[in-house]
Parts: sequence; C-alpha cells; structure tokens
Amino acid sequence: MSTGFPSGWLLRDGALHRELVFVDFEQAFSFMAAVAAVAESMNHHPDWSNSWNKVSISLISHDVGRVTERDIALAERINTLL
Repeated sequence: MSTGFPSGWLLRDGALHRELVFVDFEQAFSFMAAVAAVAESMNHHPDWSNSWNKVSISLISHDVGRVTERDIALAERINTLL
C-alpha cells in the first residue's frame, strides 16, 4: 500500500518520520552532517535525534502545523544521501 510519501517515510504524530540504523556512530554522525548541509540550503530543518548508530528524523512545517511539499522535498533529498 503506497502512502504517497518518499520510500521509508511514514506519517507519525502528524510528521513525516524515519528511523535509520548505521554501522556505528561515525557513520550516523556523518550522515547527520550531510543532512544538515542540505537542510540549511533549503532553509527547512528537521527535528531529529541521534543515539550511537541510530538517527530518528521527523519533518513537519511548523508554521502551518502539517506536512507540506517542503517536507516531502527534504525527505526525498535525505533519501538520496543514503
């Protein structure tokens, strides 16, 4: 069943959400640094957390209180970094 969201992303608590697991902390943190550069270039920033090799990302347009095309575009860009 297709959600209409980029691959690997689900709607959770009104936001696009994805959980990722990497080999180690260095890979997880390198990924976060790459996402940070993309997010900054789009002026659209994730809500996220990191615990050793795990990264949890939520995307929502806080100004309108829902998922928008900006969130979907950032999710797609994040997917290209994987």
